[in-house]
Amino acid sequence: MFAAVVVLPQPPLLVPELATGAADETAELRAACDAAAVRLAAVTPDWVAVGADARGRRTVSPGAAGSFLGFGVDVRVALDTAAPAQPADPRLPLPLLIAGWVAARTGAPVRIRGELVAPDADPGDCAALGAALADAAAGAVPVGLLVVGDGATTHTEKAPGYLDERAGEFDAAVAEALAAADADGLLRLDPGLATELGAIGRAPWQVLAGATRSGAWRGELLYSSAPFGVAYHVAVWMPA
Repeated sequence: MFAAVVVLPQPPLLVPELATGAADETAELRAACDAAAVRLAAVTPDWVAVGADARGRRTVSPGAAGSFLGFGVDVRVALDTAAPAQPADPRLPLPLLIAGWVAARTGAPVRIRGELVAPDADPGDCAALGAALADAAAGAVPVGLLVVGDGATTHTEKAPGYLDERAGEFDAAVAEALAAADADGLLRLDPGLATELGAIGRAPWQVLAGATRSGAWRGELLYSSAPFGVAYHVAVWMPA
């Protein structure tokens, strides 16, 4: 069982150096992400970060490092915040870049192992992976779970995926499940609809569901909004 869970989105605009002209609009979201990460770091320095990536299922070691150069600025991050600087992997996926970036902002030594899944991964496979990760975390040393992914990209006409009226109901269900620590609610998310809405967080959230179904949790939703037509959710789950 994990000692604590944090859910974050993955917009590159979280990084102030990348948010030219939009830093004010992302300030509240950034503050919520910082607060959630600080709470996770206070519980444990050992994190497992789950995200979705088109290259599919794989594990990324804590020795990995990367950069936001592909998004416009060479902001370096490492999955081990206390390790000596390593060469940046230009292919380190966005969810792990966000994980390393937010970990560094806690000011604490944090060591992160990445666990990536395909965006279209089957819900049952996601849940099984989550359960396996939780079993592996059930040792003497507490381990935290960081789950990274965005909601629908279709909340407004100016959104990256244009407007889809189904986005509101979809992300309302996500927010409700995260607030209530409702693993079954996350497992009920339709993978086909999530793909149509561009909700890259669906598979990681269902990994979270599999990792927490066997325990009792209390949830807290720190942020849920779609400032640029993309839904961003920030939540903290603690054992009840």
